[in-house]
Amino acid sequence: MPYMKYVFVFLFVCLSSCKNDNTKTPPKEIPVPQNAEVAKPDFTTPDVLLGDLFTAVQLGEIFPDSKTFVDCTAKFPYEKIRSNYRQQKDRADFDLKRFVEAHFDMPPSISSDFKYDPERSAVEHVNALWPVLQRASDSVREGSSLIPLPNPYVVPGGRFREVYYWDSYFTMLGLVESNAFDLITDMLDNFAHLIETVGHIPNGNRTYYTTRSQPPFFSEMVKLLAAHQGDSVYTTYREALKKEYAFWMAGSQTADKPVKHCVPTPRGIMNRYYDTGDGPRQESYREDFLQIEKVNGGKKMYRDLRSGAASGWDYSSRWFGDKASIETIETTDIIPVDLNALLYGLEEVLLKCYADDSAYITTLKKRMSDRVVFLENYCWNAEDGVYEDFNWVQQKRTGVKSLAMVYPLFFKMASQEQADAIADYIKIHFLKPGGVTTTLNSTGEQWDAPNGWAPLQWMTVIGLKNYGHQELATTIAERWVTLNEKVYRNTGKFVEKYNVEDMALKAGGGEYPVQDGFGWSNGVYLALKAQIAED
Repeated sequence: MPYMKYVFVFLFVCLSSCKNDNTKTPPKEIPVPQNAEVAKPDFTTPDVLLGDLFTAVQLGEIFPDSKTFVDCTAKFPYEKIRSNYRQQKDRADFDLKRFVEAHFDMPPSISSDFKYDPERSAVEHVNALWPVLQRASDSVREGSSLIPLPNPYVVPGGRFREVYYWDSYFTMLGLVESNAFDLITDMLDNFAHLIETVGHIPNGNRTYYTTRSQPPFFSEMVKLLAAHQGDSVYTTYREALKKEYAFWMAGSQTADKPVKHCVPTPRGIMNRYYDTGDGPRQESYREDFLQIEKVNGGKKMYRDLRSGAASGWDYSSRWFGDKASIETIETTDIIPVDLNALLYGLEEVLLKCYADDSAYITTLKKRMSDRVVFLENYCWNAEDGVYEDFNWVQQKRTGVKSLAMVYPLFFKMASQEQADAIADYIKIHFLKPGGVTTTLNSTGEQWDAPNGWAPLQWMTVIGLKNYGHQELATTIAERWVTLNEKVYRNTGKFVEKYNVEDMALKAGGGEYPVQDGFGWSNGVYLALKAQIAED
């Protein structure tokens, strides 16, 4: 497989063989690529480059997964491919799939041929997987949708052949346990590079992802590295952090209407997930097109679908007006609890980075205070003792119970009484044999019951620990680790998501089969395993 050339097992094993000694070595400076092509990549998307061919392939279901085609690499210049298609498409013997295979190289499925060794423990398996999931620094390749990055990075695995924004934080939790701090630094440098060149951290380093970001965990990544290498890390990334924040707050000066991620409220600007595109997602073109056709939707629905992908929870009843069907999706109408807690966390890190800028500090503190008050006044359900997302169009809470409620606990925004109420609610309603479920709604979507996801287990465990709920946190961690190990023994794999309600069944839902690999599952497993050992 082509990706195998990126494997550097020897170096990684050397790093992993010793336990971190917490030596505070200064982080390296963010590299400035010398190659002008790397610094200014071409973000033209496959639909523009391929025209009618793109639509024909994606709607013709040439591949079971729409993402396959947008990840293909053109063998010839796009102009030649378009010309060949125009000349051949109307011939009686024209075969579209054969045409595609002749003009494009197919993408690999990362880790698909990794051999399971039954003699390895689950921990040993994950450590052996890191080099397989790693890509070396990229070179510019004509005909590829990949945005090249200057340093090595870890991909989730399976169909996910590129770096993913919020996945990477949870992957890094495991890299800490594997003592791979150089790799963590490389990934942070890559994200700083994307902020500088793209203007934000996109969903992933593909041209078709540049219209949106994902949950903003960059500041948490910086905190993670600083905890091991000292506060000089904050100095290294402070400009990138400030630019990241500016991206999310663009339009915050508008007081009378929403602009991009910003929504004016009586308690100041709050944020929503938002994608600037208003057509089908490139990587899910057929799915989006058919969904819109089914309900006679329009640009608003396309943007809501895209913004649901920007949330990372694609898809969940959190974004559905009727709490049940994607046909009622209204993502951009919703002020999410988790996003505003994450931005509170980013603001908190910026306070540390810019302590010498009194005006900026004043602005940040005001926004942090506004977020706490907004969550208290608009998102807190006092009757049930949980946070819920707020629909700013309807001016009411959505009523959907989800693990987004733990984010204010993770960032210590809640009172002790609120945290106690959330802990009780989780114990009664969300705690399952394999960990905690994502929502209480069974809709067939992957970010709903009965599925559990590694990042939400971590956010829940740490959030509960922050408020003294050690026993419940440990129970969740132990159940999740047990489920991971059970699936590993039965299948030899760590997968993207798990069924936490029935540990004998696979997780389901989503627009593609369950993926193995899997970056954030590996990372959270190692991190929770270590915490259990310490508790």
